[in-house]
Amino acid sequence: MPVSPPPAASAVPDNLPALDVLSARHALRVAAHLRRLIAHAPDRFLPFELWMDQALYAPGLGYYAAGSTKFGGDTPSGDFTTAPELTPLFGRTLSRQVEEILRLSDSAHVLEFGAGSGALAASLIPALRAQGVEPRYLIMEVSADLRQRQRERLAPLEADIAWLDAPPRRFHGCVVANEVLDAMPACLFVWDEDGQVRELGVGLDDNRDFVWLHRAAPPALEEAVRARMPCLPGYQSEVNLRAEAWVRGLGDWLEKGAALLLDYGMPRREYYHPQRAQGTLMCHFRHHAHDRPLIHPGLQDITTHVDFTAMADAALAGGLDVLGYASQARFLMNAGLLTHLSDADPRTLSAVQKLVSEAEMGELFKVLALGRDIGGPLSGFLGGDRRGRL
Repeated sequence: MPVSPPPAASAVPDNLPALDVLSARHALRVAAHLRRLIAHAPDRFLPFELWMDQALYAPGLGYYAAGSTKFGGDTPSGDFTTAPELTPLFGRTLSRQVEEILRLSDSAHVLEFGAGSGALAASLIPALRAQGVEPRYLIMEVSADLRQRQRERLAPLEADIAWLDAPPRRFHGCVVANEVLDAMPACLFVWDEDGQVRELGVGLDDNRDFVWLHRAAPPALEEAVRARMPCLPGYQSEVNLRAEAWVRGLGDWLEKGAALLLDYGMPRREYYHPQRAQGTLMCHFRHHAHDRPLIHPGLQDITTHVDFTAMADAALAGGLDVLGYASQARFLMNAGLLTHLSDADPRTLSAVQKLVSEAEMGELFKVLALGRDIGGPLSGFLGGDRRGRL
């Protein structure tokens, strides 16, 4: 049966920029693809997890698989700005923790997932060189368009860089994933008045417009929801089973070293707080944030916050250790951010303020370190480690 959680599924917020002709044509192509999927789905119900997967990653169509501009603080056509793009000081500071992990794992291998514009690698590689490490830099990137942009940006470094199509079978070194987990397709659910877990999905109305639907949650989703929160009728949120599987899978090939997962999110008790009754689903379109994922398919980013408790549990299930969990601000301070500011210009200082301010990225973003077979505490978590809150 249809369900219409506010706001209306197809209503475009007034504050969003109008689409140009090429963007509108692309959105129509993606919408046609999604309509075909719905038409062939059982009961014409497309689980939101699959909608998000296709809207973001469908070959040649999805947001990350097509050629739109996604990153950049000064680019009007960009949709959002990540920490590495704000200032190269982010990568330089992160390099201290990466270098320590490489030393503890007796390796020079760095594997970055979802390298985006290449901004993090562009600052991290020179910073590691300055510390006496010539890294073997590996990149896992699902977007052919972004791979090409990364190649062009990183070519002047003349570094040992390779792009992978799949994770390695064995890996010693440091894994970095900055804003990767939030873009993994998530399941949406809602508790109904009878105390049942319903899965949210997408269907078509009589005019072939996209509408929200719901059905009884499949067993895996229902079990996950009931294990994480009490029944709260009308409460809507997400479970990211794919992200959990990805973290659990790190244990299959990370033999010695650590993974640094940087993303916005919170522990479970905060994630499913009774006052967070509409969940964390968010979209980004040309530096405008909104909560309507069924509009502009293929043109906007769709994200959910990270349940870091779930990620820590998945890591333990995969045989990894949880080495640290801290706010981005505390992690960067521990890693020596302030040592870079002695001759910083006003623009750099403004960017650093965004990185560490509790009102911006400093508290919203967290850093989770997972690893195996490396000794000693990691310096980025020597103060303000919050593992006890997970």
